[in-house]
Amino acid sequence: MTELAELLAQKEELELQIAEIRKQERHNAIAEVVRMINEHDLKPDDLFGRGRAGTGVLPAKYRDPETGKTWSGKGRVPNWLEGKNRDEFLI
Repeated sequence: MTELAELLAQKEELELQIAEIRKQERHNAIAEVVRMINEHDLKPDDLFGRGRAGTGVLPAKYRDPETGKTWSGKGRVPNWLEGKNRDEFLI
């Protein structure tokens, strides 16, 4: 066997060992996190905050006085506000 072939064989063996150790450590880490979540009664919001960027509901910025419907000012303009002065509907 050439020196290169020996090194490649060692590399392959090391990569297999690394993968196995990484798998075991990941398993242990997940078990520890689950234990801590249960022990401290943690909820997703405790860990990640209330919603992530780009998701969730934005606070209302405009309100229709007749129906009480609201709009955040983002996205498609609702029919009740279409073509009207938005300042009159600010909350």
